[in-house]
Amino acid sequence: MPTDEIHVDGKLITENDNLVYIALNKPVDITCTTDLRVEGNVVDFIGHTERIFHVGRLDKPSEGLLLMTNDGDIVNKILRAGNKHEKEYIVKVDRPVTDDFIKKMSNGVPLQELETTTKKCEVERISRFVFKIVLIQGLNRQIRRMCEYLGFDVVSLQRLRIMHIELGDLALGKWRDLTEAEVQGLKDAVEESDNSSFVDQQEKGTEGRRRRGRNT
Repeated sequence: MPTDEIHVDGKLITENDNLVYIALNKPVDITCTTDLRVEGNVVDFIGHTERIFHVGRLDKPSEGLLLMTNDGDIVNKILRAGNKHEKEYIVKVDRPVTDDFIKKMSNGVPLQELETTTKKCEVERISRFVFKIVLIQGLNRQIRRMCEYLGFDVVSLQRLRIMHIELGDLALGKWRDLTEAEVQGLKDAVEESDNSSFVDQQEKGTEGRRRRGRNT
């Protein structure tokens, strides 16, 4: 409860007032994990003095914008699927991008292994082998799976934007602190979101199903 005091080994645990919000241009082969036993983990790569963790994921073979923070409350809010936050990518594939490919990617692709169909999204051809895509989902390897379903292999994938935060000219492998305006934009975007974790939501859903079962 808000009035509770928590002690560990006799030491009072308090909130961390030094909140950190970072934008990283993640290189290929860096893994989005806080497990320091994993070689090439993103935490060691940044080497920040604060204990920070990634907001969402970016596949090991992918590069581009990754947000990191020690603000657990805002992470839970951002990661909730219902928030529909935009993420923009530039993708190069191994075959020419056709009108049919753009149409099918835009309208949603069935992913049997995930037992779902992707939501409609914005897709734009940039050049013969390159397209831009804006997602409001964060399914595992979503873009790669979508391309594979249509017979295309991803050659390279870069995330350019998360919500209002853009990669810009941030050099590959470098990071920067978010500006005050960017942080406030994040807070404003998730203001109405439930800050419960995915585990909490799953437990609530399970309990709800149990109650409905007892009432039938």
